[in-house]
Amino acid sequence: MSCWQTVQDYGLRAIGIGERLLPREDFTLCQQFTLIGSGMIWNIYFGLLALGIGFVLATGLAVAKGSAIRWLRKPAEWFIFLFRGSPLFIQFFFAYFFFLNLKSQAAFFDPFTAAWLGALIVLFLNTAAYSGEIFYGALRSVPKGDVEAADAYGMSGWPRFRRVVWPTMLRLAWPAYTNEAIFLFHATTLVFFSGFPAWQQRGDALYYASYFADKTFNPFIPYPILALYFILFTLVIVACFGLVNRRLNRHIPPERRQRMRLRPNLIR
Repeated sequence: MSCWQTVQDYGLRAIGIGERLLPREDFTLCQQFTLIGSGMIWNIYFGLLALGIGFVLATGLAVAKGSAIRWLRKPAEWFIFLFRGSPLFIQFFFAYFFFLNLKSQAAFFDPFTAAWLGALIVLFLNTAAYSGEIFYGALRSVPKGDVEAADAYGMSGWPRFRRVVWPTMLRLAWPAYTNEAIFLFHATTLVFFSGFPAWQQRGDALYYASYFADKTFNPFIPYPILALYFILFTLVIVACFGLVNRRLNRHIPPERRQRMRLRPNLIR
């Protein structure tokens, strides 16, 4: 079988398109690159959706935590503390059994016990908590002069937040938020170890890397391939977020712009 035929057969297997059976013998390098790359579709799915939805919730959490209204501030503080204070793997564990209990009471919650939805919810809530704290710190760092200038122009409430406070908050928080996006993308590999089952044995990239490592008794080929994919997508994230950072800082002279720095979290 040629490498191109392997790509055609297994390139989209992770989403149910192509060969149903995995290769059983004579594992080639092309098969490993193709199937692990196919599994990356799920990692990208988890990362993009969790980051996109979490961005909206994180903004709301930051505003709520900075609010003078107690019934808004306290729930936001406890939400952020809960998800930042507990390990992500433990959150997967408790969420799975929570959804499993709901499933036993109502069939509506059946999809929540699958990885594509249940694990996504956990990742979304986790990144919202971390991003909310980042945005809250940036919100407190917004120069008072900018707010006073907006007041002088007659802005208040939503117009002031949308046109002055929120853009400045994003500009200050963006470098740290970039690192959070990178870590979230890496954290999608934990879905493999969580209790959420893969959909019809069509798992993520780590699922296929582990399959080849078990079958060949040689982890030094599939796992470096997996790492290579993540390195490449990390470069894509840094490039995309760098373009947004340049856009947010377009009004600042180049020599005064804050540079993007990759600061990976070794322990979280």
